[in-house]
Formats: sequence, C-alpha cells, structure tokens
Amino acid sequence: MRPYLPLNALRAFESSARHLSFTRAALELNVTQAAVSQQVRTLEERLGASLFKRLPRGLAITDEGLALRPVLSDAFDRIEAVLRQFEGGHLHEVLTVGSVGTFAVGWLIPRLKSFRDAHPFVELRLMTNNNLVDLAGEGLDFAIRFGDGTWPGSRALKLFDAPLSVLCTPEIAHRLRVPADLAGQTLLRSYRADDWANWFSAAGLAPRPVRGPVFDSSRLMVEAALQGAGVALVPASMFERDLATDRLVRPFDIDVHAGSYWLTWQKAKPATAAMRAFSQWIKKEVDSGASDAGTAGELMPPETRVSEDGPR
Repeated sequence: MRPYLPLNALRAFESSARHLSFTRAALELNVTQAAVSQQVRTLEERLGASLFKRLPRGLAITDEGLALRPVLSDAFDRIEAVLRQFEGGHLHEVLTVGSVGTFAVGWLIPRLKSFRDAHPFVELRLMTNNNLVDLAGEGLDFAIRFGDGTWPGSRALKLFDAPLSVLCTPEIAHRLRVPADLAGQTLLRSYRADDWANWFSAAGLAPRPVRGPVFDSSRLMVEAALQGAGVALVPASMFERDLATDRLVRPFDIDVHAGSYWLTWQKAKPATAAMRAFSQWIKKEVDSGASDAGTAGELMPPETRVSEDGPR
C-alpha cells in the first residue's frame, strides 16, 4: 500500500521550484499565491526540511529542494504525457517506425491511409534511414530493412523478396536491344559491389568493370536515372508508379536476387498494442497481394514469432 502522497503540495513545490516564484506558480496552478505558499510550507513540515530560502525578491532552492525537484518533474511529465494520449475516451498510442527510404516511398506511404483507417488511435511516426539503424538508441519500435536477415540483437519477419531489375528512361531503353548493349551506358551502383556482377551472370554475360556513381539508396539511384544520368539496378516493385506512367522502362526481363524486406524489432522489447496492430496490418497488406513482389513467408505478431535475422 502506498503511503499518503500530498499531491497538491508536491505540485505546488514543483511549480514553484521551476519558476522560483510562488506568484508565478499560483498563476500556473490557477490558485492564490497564499495557497501555494501554504502548500509548500505544509510539505516542508511533513519532510522536516526547508525546500526554499525565502528572499526579498523571490526564492532560492535549497539542497533538499534540488534533490526533490527532478524526481517530481519527471513524474509529472510522464503523467501528463499519458493523459495527453487520451482523446474521445480512447488511449492514443505512439508507434515509431524506421524504414529504408525506398520502401517508405515505394510501398509503405501509399498504404498509410489504410493503417490510419484501421487504427485511428495509433499515432504513427515514420522515420527514414539507409539501413543502418540502432533500434534502442533511436527509440524505434520497428525498423523495416533490406537484406538477408543478419541483424544482431533483433528479431525479424520477412515481408517479401525484392529482386533487382534494370530500369532506365525510355530514351535510354531505345538504345538497349540486348544486355550486352549496357557496355555503352553509365551503370549506377549501390554500396553492394556485386549487384551488377550478379546481374550480368544471370544475363549470361561475363562480369565487366562498373565505374558509375554509388548511391546508398535505390530511391536516389532511380532519381538519377530519371534525370538521364544512367541505368539503375533496383527493386522494380518499389517503383511501380514510375513504370506505370512510363517515366521508367524495364528493358530486360532479367532479375537477380539481392535481398528481401524485413520488419525488425528488439529481442528484449515487449510487444505493445500498437506494435501488434502494425504487425497484423502489414501482414494483411502483404498477404492480400497488395505488393506484386509477392509474399515470402507468413507474418506473425511480434510476441509470438521468434525468428532472427535481416541491410540496405
């Protein structure tokens, strides 16, 4: 059983300590200056210690007051944060998701309305990264990454494979009759040095030197390709809108596997209601065939799935 907590007196002290003024604390708490002063004095008597030195022009906090203030400020801040999550009789829970930019723009953002409609009381915060992410350090509930499933300390659910395809502008595509014609083009590269070598192998060609610019994001690489800077090798499923409007063309029906997209989270993090809602929603989106890339395994809520794995 908790001992009696003089909440009014504690609020009066915390506000006075922040402002170093009973008058300003009274304005904040919507009471009289005399009421604040009395509440603080009552708390001092209960503790047997002076919390302020009363000066002619304000207050000076004592060592005892300095010890008490941060504990109270933190407690009141946390209570306020939770109370602010309630709206219309429902708890609004924050969900922070990090994602590689290509997936965020090419797959996730077009579907966010669906998530919002299904879960209006989850406040989604979306951040982008280039596949290097610290889940705990960045305060992320989930991170969506591209790779083969090798992230220490994380659990991972495979979303779907994302094979790489050659994409370019229609103007460049007119000059590409066979894969060997790529020898005369600037080949845009990712940080994975073997992507083009693997694609040439799949096309039945010997590997050749590739000296085009290097990008840490397929989205940036495609933007360069759209500006006519060269030919990109990227997950075509993330650029369906550009392909549908003929801004981009896929000149060859040859793909090469470089990795998959994964939903990842910390092993030690308990699943919240918002995390379960998001994992179940993304499962439904993938399973319903919302992505033409296809599914690559069954998704399960974070608290029940135990596979580990996952760069881009």
